[in-house]
Amino acid sequence: MAQNTKVVIVGAGHNGLVAAGYLARAGLDVQVLERRDVVGGAVVTEEWFPGYHISTCSYVCHILQKKVIDDLELRRYGFHVYPIDPSRVHPYPNGKKVTFWHDDAHTVEEMRDLFPEDADAWFAWADFWHGAVAILSDYYLGPPPSITELAERFRQEGEEELLETLLTVPLKDLINRFFVSDEVKAAVSTGAFDMGDISAPGSAYITALYRFSAFRDDTENYGIVRGGMGGITQSMARSAEASGVSIRTDAPVKRILANGGRAMGVELENGEVIEADVVISNADPKRTYLNLIDESDLDDEFLGEVKALKTQAASAKFLCAIKELPDFSRHLGPNFNPEHLAMMTLCPTVDQSEKAWDDCKNGRVTKTPIMQLQIPSVYDKTVAPDGHHVLSLWVYFLPPHVRDGSWSEIRQEYGEWLIDYVTQYAPNFRDSIIDWTFLTPEDIEERIGLTDGNIRHLDMIPQQMMSRRPLPGWSDYRSPIKNLYLCGAGGHPGGEVTGAPGHNAAHIVLEDLAR
Repeated sequence: MAQNTKVVIVGAGHNGLVAAGYLARAGLDVQVLERRDVVGGAVVTEEWFPGYHISTCSYVCHILQKKVIDDLELRRYGFHVYPIDPSRVHPYPNGKKVTFWHDDAHTVEEMRDLFPEDADAWFAWADFWHGAVAILSDYYLGPPPSITELAERFRQEGEEELLETLLTVPLKDLINRFFVSDEVKAAVSTGAFDMGDISAPGSAYITALYRFSAFRDDTENYGIVRGGMGGITQSMARSAEASGVSIRTDAPVKRILANGGRAMGVELENGEVIEADVVISNADPKRTYLNLIDESDLDDEFLGEVKALKTQAASAKFLCAIKELPDFSRHLGPNFNPEHLAMMTLCPTVDQSEKAWDDCKNGRVTKTPIMQLQIPSVYDKTVAPDGHHVLSLWVYFLPPHVRDGSWSEIRQEYGEWLIDYVTQYAPNFRDSIIDWTFLTPEDIEERIGLTDGNIRHLDMIPQQMMSRRPLPGWSDYRSPIKNLYLCGAGGHPGGEVTGAPGHNAAHIVLEDLAR
């Protein structure tokens, strides 16, 4: 590639940094523009309280693609994962728990004491997901498949029935086929929190595509990132800069410039114009097309389709500094291994999961949330002072905007309610807290720049996946404006910290430039 080919990337989220790294290594002149004073987007670590560093949004490395890690030499530039096993613990208010290990036999061994019938079913359950993952994971780093292409691949593998089940049988029904106890059903139901409605067709497919981390082979890349999730994007930034990428922070883009249907560069909010041969947006599709581009550069039908994209499945993040670990001894035993607190899920029943989604879609702030509780400091001692810890709660599902009232009015009250909720499990939790804050979906939208606080840019639902993400006809990272591309989670394969959209978009750009 000609070294004078100028590329501007809008946003230094992890996919923007991945795209920058690949394009610079191919010889292009790449500049990344980030509106905040820190790179990383939703994959960032910040000092929320003096001496306590917490991952602001994303919280665990579970499907960052090995090829991206290796191609960009991220470990050389500081990326380090503490592999965690068990992968998570699911406690219940009655003192029971389910523990998920990477080794299915180990999971079954522990499950058998409390849930013998479900233990017997676990291997068949695991085999089902292993089969799905073995095929679907092949489509991360490449163009999204159409339903026809996917069907042909499953047919070649002799797995037509598997695909039919994934696409048509709701996750809830699938769970009921395998398991008996309410506790185990609840534990496996949380795999669909990327989608929301576990009773909807396609929820099993979304689960297979995005919750396969417990069924993957490279478990060395599953775990707690040293220095918080910002350790990923800091290593990406160092790798990109070593390849010649220029990264500017405090450089908010006001608009993407186009002329004659072709992207020409960007204008910053300070009025500075930066010309470019190629513009790549790491912003979500709605923000890109509705905020950064003049409406006159896009036709009305396309704009209508963008406005109709669903961004309903929002989340919130509770962050706190604690002086002692929460006491889960009722679930884990009196001398439990603190590392088992690294990842926990709080969702006692399937009904609670469904109620949370029903509340969310109706604009209500649920009192039956699904929560991912994480204490990374049981592994990573760099994020908190000696003897102290950081804890976060990722809370699903919450409405982007409250129907009756506002998030700002209820933020404090809901944060207090979350503390009380966790204290039901760990009686010392409230007293252990040094300081805390609660980021609502509106806070996440304002801070990170995600429409409706949607961490995955767009809802992960069948109509917005594969060759329909973000829109039919525009799933190849290209846009209606020539030389403008999208590289964020609004493209295939979607959300989570994968690096796949950035990888794929970069390769499409290189393909187009080679023509």
